[in-house]
Amino acid sequence: MLERLGHLTYTRRRWVLAVAGVFVLVAIGWGTSVFSRLVGGGFNDPGAESTRAATVADQTFGRDAVDVVVIYSSPTLTVDDPAFRSAVTSTLTALPKADVAAVFTADQAPGMVSADRHSTYVAIRLTGHNDSQRQDAYDAIKSQLAAPGLHTLRGGAVAINEAINKQVTADIGKAEGISTPILILLLVLVFGGLAAASLPLAIGGLAILGAFTALRVISIFTDVSVFAINIVTMLGLGLAIDYGLFIVSRFREELALRGGGRDEVQAAVVATMRTAGRTVLFSGLTVALALSALLLFDLPFLRSMGYGGVAAVLVAMTAALTVLPALLSVLGPRVNALRVRVPRFGRRSRPVLHGPTGASSSPEAVPQHGVWYRIATSVMRRPVAYVVGITVVLLAMGLPFFGVRWGSPDHRALPVGAEARVAGEVLSSTFPQSSTSPITAIVTLHRPAAAASADLAAYTARLEKVPGVTGAEVTGAVGDHARIEMTYTPDPASTDGRALVAAVRAVPDPTGAQVLVGGFSATNADTLSAIGRTLPWATLWIVGGMLVLLFLAFGSVVLPFKAVLMNMLSLSASFGAVVWVFQDGHLSGLLGFTSVGSVEATQPVLMFAIAFGLAMDYEVFLLSRVREEWDRTHDNTRAVALGLERTGRIITSAAALLIVVIGAFATSGVTFIKMIGVGVAVAILVDATIVRALLVPATMRLLGRVNWWAPAPLARFYARFGLREGAGGEGTGDAAHTCQQPAAQRADHAYVTMEG
Repeated sequence: MLERLGHLTYTRRRWVLAVAGVFVLVAIGWGTSVFSRLVGGGFNDPGAESTRAATVADQTFGRDAVDVVVIYSSPTLTVDDPAFRSAVTSTLTALPKADVAAVFTADQAPGMVSADRHSTYVAIRLTGHNDSQRQDAYDAIKSQLAAPGLHTLRGGAVAINEAINKQVTADIGKAEGISTPILILLLVLVFGGLAAASLPLAIGGLAILGAFTALRVISIFTDVSVFAINIVTMLGLGLAIDYGLFIVSRFREELALRGGGRDEVQAAVVATMRTAGRTVLFSGLTVALALSALLLFDLPFLRSMGYGGVAAVLVAMTAALTVLPALLSVLGPRVNALRVRVPRFGRRSRPVLHGPTGASSSPEAVPQHGVWYRIATSVMRRPVAYVVGITVVLLAMGLPFFGVRWGSPDHRALPVGAEARVAGEVLSSTFPQSSTSPITAIVTLHRPAAAASADLAAYTARLEKVPGVTGAEVTGAVGDHARIEMTYTPDPASTDGRALVAAVRAVPDPTGAQVLVGGFSATNADTLSAIGRTLPWATLWIVGGMLVLLFLAFGSVVLPFKAVLMNMLSLSASFGAVVWVFQDGHLSGLLGFTSVGSVEATQPVLMFAIAFGLAMDYEVFLLSRVREEWDRTHDNTRAVALGLERTGRIITSAAALLIVVIGAFATSGVTFIKMIGVGVAVAILVDATIVRALLVPATMRLLGRVNWWAPAPLARFYARFGLREGAGGEGTGDAAHTCQQPAAQRADHAYVTMEG
């Protein structure tokens, strides 16, 4: 299939590029309009008890949520001074009724005044039936909220979401501004020329625009979180550069092997697609499979990340397998144009042609002096020591994760000094008894509330006795529904806050009644429950899918399980680093964030999907060349050493480029985006160095020929249907079977390897 695709992209190269050009124009004109359709939030489970409680309350009592909190203060005036009161009253009275549903002031709740009486806050409920409409309402009034002569701070859920959305958009531009110059420099160092270096960047831009267009289509049918843009930029650019690096490198090798002439371009393109193209195909499928697990979760945030991630990976893969070969077909030998003199570290790769029996036509066919070959052979001389030592180190790096405390995003996710964050901090410190986040019990009595007043009073009294609850009051009764609101002492986003929700839910319901407990703390508890409920199935989906794909790629039932275990080790180190940095606060000054003593619960799930897929990406790169050499020699040790020699430089270069792209998001002003950047960058660094260069060779040396074992029925299935790079360009089916024959029976085949 890929060989035919190689022929097609060569013979129809101008048509392919023309279609790509039209697609780019559509993506720029229509696809980028997705930014105006993205929504904030998405961290809550739509089917949770807290969500159902909010739905019943809105239908019965009308919506009572607080959307915006505005804090007014003065260093000289108190809230009792006429000037202070007049400034606040005139400001609130002038707000348009079309955008403001209700305003609550200290006249209704004395607790809305600070102890020194120099500050007060007002709670505003906006009009609109959904988040988008309420955001529009806030945009219309936010400039009118400043009271003359008073210091004004705007906060609350809608203001925080708006600030995060703007910060995310700004962070994308900032990350691209940081990463692009570094990427160009690294690509020039890797390729030694501007022409070749520009191709992966071109595919990266196409992948991002294509993923934006895919999200624009998806947004027609469902809400898409604004945070999906981050994963599109990370993975679209990062993986496109990875795939571009792999295909361009292989094309240059194949072209050089054939003499580098224009007449050999088609053969080089076809050979590249048959080998590197097959690897890119499997790599893209593995990463997309890992990210598709996010679609299993009920949380819109994780689903949106799944939409964006899968779209970015598939578009990057498709562009690398179609547009990039067409560009190479047009450039041909000019891919090496615009050479730049750069320092060379180690030996350069040289194509070596192996004859019919696998013997090289050059005395230097076996790169026994290359740095990666030497590393592999050194590791495989002491495999037990390396396996034990590295495993202990990685597990030790993961130990902090056992002390993880889960939290939820709030105003502290914003940068220090952001207005919405300052408002949240002032609200917590100056108005500790504020009731903007009460625990709410919605009671369905199945009889008029007036007739059940005694039962309601008894239930309210029981709620007041729950440790941590400071007060409980019936705040509404309509028909057979009643609403009870509770104030409490724990931080709503803390572990104690979630434990309090569990204690409230454990209180016996009134006789014959049904109770739904909601509120901010209840929503947090339900979110964690939703993640924990789905996580085992998502893990099973990822691991099971990887086992199947890796078997189809390499024909072994041992290597897939080994790969999964290796990934788990590198992920443990990454998760430990995230807890050590973001929960415990180490490096907070350097990275510019405030530790809140917890980790936002959705981020490790997202990191797991991204990092697991990327780790398999490099596993496929490495094992493709190892399998190729194994088919040729059936010498496991030699196959591992040569495989690492031929891919080590590409894998480390690809990892460095991807770390630059993803690591740039560590500069984000939003803490949980920063967390993804740091966590995934650590996972890539550990995986591409310690795991791929040291642990994988050591374990493969210990397993020996067992690496390639499969039960006889599966071996026959793989021989017939296996999809992988063929040694020396072999394909699938019968060709794959031929590759497994002894060298003496393969006298009509030639094998290409690369030194360096």
